[in-house]
Amino acid sequence: MKKYEKETGRYAIWRGIITEGFRRWQKGEKVYQRDKERISLYVSEQTKSKWLNYTKNNGELSISKLIREAVSSFIETNSNNPAYRLSKLNPQTISNISHTLKEPLTSIKGYSQLLLENYKEKLNDQVLETVRNIFEQSILLEKKIINILDNIKVESEYDVLLIEDDLATIRLITSYFESKGFKCKGVVSGSKGLEELGNTIPKLILLDIILPDLSGYDICKTIKSDKEWAQIPIFFLTAIAGSEVEKNLIDTKADGYILKPFNFSDFEIIFKILNKS
Repeated sequence: MKKYEKETGRYAIWRGIITEGFRRWQKGEKVYQRDKERISLYVSEQTKSKWLNYTKNNGELSISKLIREAVSSFIETNSNNPAYRLSKLNPQTISNISHTLKEPLTSIKGYSQLLLENYKEKLNDQVLETVRNIFEQSILLEKKIINILDNIKVESEYDVLLIEDDLATIRLITSYFESKGFKCKGVVSGSKGLEELGNTIPKLILLDIILPDLSGYDICKTIKSDKEWAQIPIFFLTAIAGSEVEKNLIDTKADGYILKPFNFSDFEIIFKILNKS
C-alpha cells in the first residue's frame, strides 16, 4: 500500500475502504500519477511532453498544485486581515460559505459516483479514469470543507434552540423567553436545527417531534450520539400523547418533555437548567 501511495500520490484506503484505484494497480493496470501524468487525460501527447519538460526544469508542478499554492498564498497574504479570519465571521456567514461550496460539490460528487456505479461498462478507459479522478477529488475537497468550516465554533448568540415547524408557536415561545431575559432562536425543520448546531452550541434545545422533514426522535438520537452535542439538554415540545413520548425517552436519551397546549409554568424546569448554565 505504501508503495502504491508513494508512486501515485493517491490513497490506498479511504475512510476504511480499499480504493478502486489501488485494486486496479494490484492487477497491473495503469494508474496515472496525480501530479504529472493525469494531464494526459485532457491534452495531446505533444502537449503532455512539453508540460513534463517544463516540470523537470521548474520542479514538480501540476495544475492542482498551482491552484493549491495560489490559495495558500492568498490565505497567508490575508491572514492578518480580520475580514479573512474565519473564526471572526458570524455563524450565518460561515453557513452561507459552507452552503455555497457544498451545493455544487454535491452534484459533482453525486453524478460522478452515479456514472461509476451505473455506466462503468459503457465508458471508455480514458473517460472512466477522468470520472474516477473527479470523484476522488470531490471526496478530498469535501473533507477539506468539513475540516475547515464545519469545525469552526463561535460563541452562542442565544440560550435556547427551538426546533418547531409552527411559526405562531415559535413567535410565542421566543417572546416568552425574551421576557424572562433569555434569547431563543427558532428554526422550522430538523435539518435546519442540525445545521444550526454546526454553528453554535445552545444551552438547551426544545424539540418538536412531528416535523416536515425529520422525526424529532431521530434528531434527538443524532444529537445525543455526538460527543460535542451529547451534553445539551433536550426537551420534547409536542402535541403527541404523553404516554407515547415517555416510551421513547430512554431510547432517545431526551431529558424530558413539555406537552402542547402548555402552561408557562411548565417551563420552570427549563429556567432552572438555564440559570445553572
